[in-house]
Amino acid sequence: MVPISLVEQEVALRAVVSGTHGSGKSTLIGDFAMSHREWEVLPDPFEDIDAAAAEPDAALFLRQLRIAAERLLEPATGPVIAERGPLDFLAYLDALDALGRRSSAPELLERGRRLTARAMDGVDLLILLPLTATDPIEVGAEEDPELREAMDLALLELADDPDLTGGARVVEITGDRARRLRRLEDAIENSG
Repeated sequence: MVPISLVEQEVALRAVVSGTHGSGKSTLIGDFAMSHREWEVLPDPFEDIDAAAAEPDAALFLRQLRIAAERLLEPATGPVIAERGPLDFLAYLDALDALGRRSSAPELLERGRRLTARAMDGVDLLILLPLTATDPIEVGAEEDPELREAMDLALLELADDPDLTGGARVVEITGDRARRLRRLEDAIENSG
């Protein structure tokens, strides 16, 4: 079998890079975009909102979930790679609950789950960047390490639910910066 180059990928291939804050998503996508300019990059939904709140809460995560889902539901003219998908924000909401922090009403969470499932149904590849002890990315106390770890665990659990990931191929990527980029490129090439 002849490998398919990244340029020859299906025009509408959609990939989402997911992970908790400080897991290397921006770095990986930036490295990828440098040599794959034909890909449209969707930035972190946080960049599309006015987040004046000092502390993340359920309302902020629900807003980001909607943004992440809506942009994945829009038609694409070429390959797309998104920093974060709606699954990320469901994981943050689950993490808030696990930590005993105020979360949203159950009906809002259920609507978020349905929207996530619908948006993820059009995603071909879900890249997970789990936290690891072998390749740690250190963050300061201002980054809420407790929420970071709880979200990481919640995301890995949610990614096992085919109702939420649709037909997306799920790939966990770890390692140093260069290895992560190679593994992302390999995952995309093998999704053709």
